[in-house]
Amino acid sequence: MSSSKVSLIPDQENECFAQPTVGYCTNVHSGVTLDEVKRNLERHTLDVKRVVCPQASMGVGLWLGSTATNELTETTARSSFRDWLQQRGLVPYTVNAFPAGDFHQSVVKHDVYHPTWAEPFRLGYTQRVARILADLLPAGSNGTISTLPLGWPSSDENNDDDFYRQCGRQLMMAAETLARLEESHDVHIRLCIEPEPGCVLDTCDDVVSFFERYLLSNRDHHGRESVDRYLGVCHDICHSAVMFEPQSRALDRYAQAGIVVGKVQVSSAIEVDFESLNGSMAKDAIKQLTSFAEPRYLHQTNVRIGDLASFHEDLPLALQSLGTDDPSGRWRIHFHVPIYESRFGLISSTQSQIVECIDWFESSAASGVHFEVETYAWNVMPESLQPERLSAGIAKEIQWFTDRIQR
Repeated sequence: MSSSKVSLIPDQENECFAQPTVGYCTNVHSGVTLDEVKRNLERHTLDVKRVVCPQASMGVGLWLGSTATNELTETTARSSFRDWLQQRGLVPYTVNAFPAGDFHQSVVKHDVYHPTWAEPFRLGYTQRVARILADLLPAGSNGTISTLPLGWPSSDENNDDDFYRQCGRQLMMAAETLARLEESHDVHIRLCIEPEPGCVLDTCDDVVSFFERYLLSNRDHHGRESVDRYLGVCHDICHSAVMFEPQSRALDRYAQAGIVVGKVQVSSAIEVDFESLNGSMAKDAIKQLTSFAEPRYLHQTNVRIGDLASFHEDLPLALQSLGTDDPSGRWRIHFHVPIYESRFGLISSTQSQIVECIDWFESSAASGVHFEVETYAWNVMPESLQPERLSAGIAKEIQWFTDRIQR
């Protein structure tokens, strides 16, 4: 590997992830209190660690909902949690602050997009997450926080100029908090906006436009530096694939606009190419797709026929739209499936997009990016895809990803 390229391979001589850049997101585990978070780390994450790096520290992506962050308000509670993690060899290099509420209630759907970035609660919650992460990280290290792409366009209020301006103001206030934390804790934390299909920002062009119009416009030199250092993008590979964005196109767009990709969520979407299936096979593929139409999460579906795309905000709605018609075109569904699977039955995954993303980072001059495997849908997948032990499936994903990096 040329010295001019970013090294994505963890240094495994001393630590499994010496400067942790690879781990998995613990939003796959249910639990909103700090005690529940610890129990999940004990039960599942340490099982993963025993497989992927038993003799060394391992990076872990925390998910801390609003309840847990409230419990960690006091400095003593945070230092106690830091010691608890260190004793178990877990290094929390990133936090997923997209879901602020209970991500495992019986029906999540649109609730995950609340509160929006125009609401004070979102800012306060994110600032609490930042203070927690600053206390958990070792001095001199880098951390990332991923967050929602402003909100879901559920009303005109989420699309007007005032909404965007308020989101921009609050994101700049979050950046100011991160600057103060860097000064007081000697840790650099970047807040990364994560575009998602159907959201206010769901493509790379949306994100670039928002940065240029509401974060960078009319900013003095200090304001520009603050955005550059403390704000960025969380690039979810699955999300980009569902929007039919080639990985290199999205990543090039951010680079050309001077927007840092601080975090990549390594994930794979469902894909069905109905043009390659005959009538009976297409019907069988629809039957198989129906088994993924579960009630907890939103599974945005994009159908492309030629150059035309038809967007459905949930898989059941896409299936209902067929009526008596035969399916056609290429379907991509926002359902995070195991990244080591390229095909299951008549359905494929967008696994090749992960490889394309790796290739881009290998050939670019980008550095310091955090990779987080994020297959949060294990518990709602068809049984045929579920491993006997959840930790075994997660460990297999991490091993698959690090193996592709080392290749």
